Amino acid sequence: MRAHLFVGQDKVPVAFVETIGAAVRITAVDLAAAQLGIGPGLTLADARARVPGLMAVEADGHADLDWLERLASGCARYTPIVSLAPPDSLILDIAGCVHEFEGERPLAADIEARMARRGIAARHAFGDTPEIAQALARYAGAPAPDERGAVRRLPVVALGLDDDASVALTRAGLKTVGDVMNRPLTTIAARFGEAAATAIRRLSGEVHAPLVARRSLAPILAERRFAEPIARSGDALAVIADLAHEVGETLEQRHEGGRRWEARLFRTDGEVQSLRIETGQPIRDVALLMRLFAERIDSLADPLDPGFGYDLVRLNVLLAERLDAAQLKLEGGAAQRAQVAALVDQLSTRLGRGRVRRIDPRDSHIPEQAELMLPATAPSAVDGWPDPEPGEPPLRPIYLFDPPQRIESMMAEVPDGPPRKFRWRRTVHDIARAEGPERIAGEWWKRHDRAIPTRDYFRVEDRRGRRFWIFRHGLYSETDAPNWYLHGLFA
Repeated sequence: MRAHLFVGQDKVPVAFVETIGAAVRITAVDLAAAQLGIGPGLTLADARARVPGLMAVEADGHADLDWLERLASGCARYTPIVSLAPPDSLILDIAGCVHEFEGERPLAADIEARMARRGIAARHAFGDTPEIAQALARYAGAPAPDERGAVRRLPVVALGLDDDASVALTRAGLKTVGDVMNRPLTTIAARFGEAAATAIRRLSGEVHAPLVARRSLAPILAERRFAEPIARSGDALAVIADLAHEVGETLEQRHEGGRRWEARLFRTDGEVQSLRIETGQPIRDVALLMRLFAERIDSLADPLDPGFGYDLVRLNVLLAERLDAAQLKLEGGAAQRAQVAALVDQLSTRLGRGRVRRIDPRDSHIPEQAELMLPATAPSAVDGWPDPEPGEPPLRPIYLFDPPQRIESMMAEVPDGPPRKFRWRRTVHDIARAEGPERIAGEWWKRHDRAIPTRDYFRVEDRRGRRFWIFRHGLYSETDAPNWYLHGLFA
């Protein structure tokens, strides 16, 4: 069962306008303007000829979508599956969620009451599919006991086709959805397009289009509802702690820990306040979790405002990973790593996710692309850094120049051989030892890398014991005068 909401504002005659082509046309109107015969599609000049006192407001699609997002967040108290149908509709999948309200009608009445407290006129309808619910909410005008009969009585515009197709159906004498349903679908598809036949199948329930939820479902969640709202933030935190114990038991049974946690506080006026934290390691320690939530609250630019109170508190585990028991080392190594991880989590929560970062390996043979700077709490893309060969010196220096430093002059025994002397930063370095080359070409599977010259890398040591990582940019078969660069310094 799906419920559909059609949302609009109840104000003095107001029309929202947008410049379409060379004319300023109306895109939406309020209830008062609609009662005066003003509707979308009219030019502003024609509308003001009918209603001289009509107020025109420039349409703001981004603000409308933001408002719809806020309403969708409030509707998450009824079901976790809420889908947006811009510019003015929400689709709620309430299957399995009506028991909290003792039926569909009380749930819809609660939604309309909350909307009315905000001055919003909402129209709802129930349907077996999202398309049926949306069509009934937009064009039926009132809930219908006979769903199939109500669908057949809808005008052809309820099919959701473009204006040309709707006009063509009407001119052919098919004024209602039932008239179209009475015709063979092959004939409808041949004369009016496959889209018309598909729309009929969806309104008849033959084809079920997937409902894309606004938010992905959390793998684990717990919530508390209150008959009397709680009006203090401290009480809300205590409820979150109780939910964390409940969620922690579930995680322990699954041998998992949470990496991303989100607490959502639903106010009675429909506002939803979210608190999200992320940890570098999976956890289920309630004390640590509540310290991080406290840090998040302290770091908020605007403090939590309960308003008239919270009637629903929900705790989601957005990301869970395997967490098994760890054997502590006698010298305390595991304990030290846990303390470092807790410090990183605390700093990331207080300062912001992107303020505390780490270097993470990346699967690329291009030296400057072999690592990324990621938030310290972000999951690693690969297993870890490659282990060096036992007894061998490191292949890559710890310090890399970005970009590589141009070598002023270079001397080599043969064109493709190792360097013997180079000048860098006005200092001449006589090379005592050299190892290489390590040949690195561009990533051929990427089109923009195919023309990048080949690099020949050398690990060299001068007579004073200083070690460098240098490369020749381009082979002599690729260029007449390849350049040399110093890319890094060994410790």
